Amino acid sequence: MGMKRLVLFAILFAGCVIPAFTQTTEVIIAKAKVVDGDTIPMMDLPVVRIKGFIIYRTPADQRRFDRLVRNVKKVYPYARLAGIKLQEYDKMMAGLSEKEQKKLYKKAEDELKAEFGEELKGLTFTQGRILLKLVDRETGTPTYHIVKELRGSFVAFFWQNLSRLFGYNLKEKYDPEGKDRDIETIVQMIENGLI
Repeated sequence: MGMKRLVLFAILFAGCVIPAFTQTTEVIIAKAKVVDGDTIPMMDLPVVRIKGFIIYRTPADQRRFDRLVRNVKKVYPYARLAGIKLQEYDKMMAGLSEKEQKKLYKKAEDELKAEFGEELKGLTFTQGRILLKLVDRETGTPTYHIVKELRGSFVAFFWQNLSRLFGYNLKEKYDPEGKDRDIETIVQMIENGLI
């Protein structure tokens, strides 16, 4: 009986110890540079943006930023959807005649109005301005050029002049490093799941 226990113990011990001593090796291939006899691996790392806590000088500045956060959070999904839809329609337009393109745009416009028309009509003026900036961010094209491409020069001219009456320019580019820095910060916080 003692010998059976010893054999059983040896099998269990080997079953537990052998996997602990075996190692899996993972091979990473990287560029390297030799400096003074030392080999230094060289790797490209992704860009990481580091932002500190935002400290406001006055409570009014804090309220302004909080209001901007609410507005951006409300319109950002629409801007993302606009970027996705515009890419889809650009792919669908490839190879179509101008007449067929107009029909497809009209159909798409009707579908979007039916789905989001009432929600977009409920946006405030400020939310509308932010939406236009974020559409430019998502598509890389100012709203004026999108309207001109989809609806024609006359309609784009009309909306540009109307927007100018309210102090906004549809031809204006999104400036994430300048005057739209706060909006960009909020969008990055949304994309990183911080808010």
